[in-house]
Amino acid sequence: MSIICDHVTYYYGKGTSDEVCALKDVSFQIKDGEYVGLIGHTGCGKSTLVQHLNGLLKASSGHIYYNGADIYDEDYRMKELRGRVGLVFQYPEHQLFEESVFKDVAFGPANLGLSKSEAELRSYEALKSVGLQDEYFYVSPFDLSGGQKRRVAIAGVLALKPEVLILDEPTAGLDPEGRDEILGLVKRLHQEGITIILVSHSMEDVADNAGRVIVMDKGEILMNGTPESVFTRIGDLEKIGLAAPGVTYIMHKLKERGIPVETGATTLDMAREEILRVFAG
Repeated sequence: MSIICDHVTYYYGKGTSDEVCALKDVSFQIKDGEYVGLIGHTGCGKSTLVQHLNGLLKASSGHIYYNGADIYDEDYRMKELRGRVGLVFQYPEHQLFEESVFKDVAFGPANLGLSKSEAELRSYEALKSVGLQDEYFYVSPFDLSGGQKRRVAIAGVLALKPEVLILDEPTAGLDPEGRDEILGLVKRLHQEGITIILVSHSMEDVADNAGRVIVMDKGEILMNGTPESVFTRIGDLEKIGLAAPGVTYIMHKLKERGIPVETGATTLDMAREEILRVFAG
């Protein structure tokens, strides 16, 4: 399983006086089982890009392939793609609409043509998998806290049994406890075999979880590599309004003060190991 973007360009308002090029000749591949972080400043094209990956937006030019099939082929089943490549929006209110949590999560499976009993079973399994307590199943999703709404939004996608889960700023606006709970849930889903694409403004979240980082700027891919290879390019990141994880700056400060540490650490665990190595020597 893989997703391939092949020279994808996209214009908003193409052919009008308001035409804006949101994506410029974007090419990359995401392989089965990867955990990819997608970062960039506001307006760089991240959200536009991920909406292409499950067919919500169609490229002005270029192609997108899922499992080797061009999703723009006339006979391609886009509905099936959206069941396999699930997208959780930044604001869960944008995808919650039913009168109860349970009905909201069951809507997707029912829309795929499953029987009522199968859709309800999937809804129950998905809600349990995201850790939402039974007492919330039959309340309005709009009466929930921010973290609970995100769990319901994720459950609504999981009920489709996706192979790829895309999350657009899933921790935005959450307190530290809620943030850790959501990231822990996503980590568990990845360990269970789901490919993860995490869109985030938090360099720490990406460094702690992703195995690869894609950096976007002005609709183009500026960097694509491991967290260590990307976050060591502090100067290049700062030029486009981003930063490395805080721990990376600390390692550079230690180096400047004469402590012979390697500066490539991007997580607390990596920094701890490196500092212990230096002082143990």
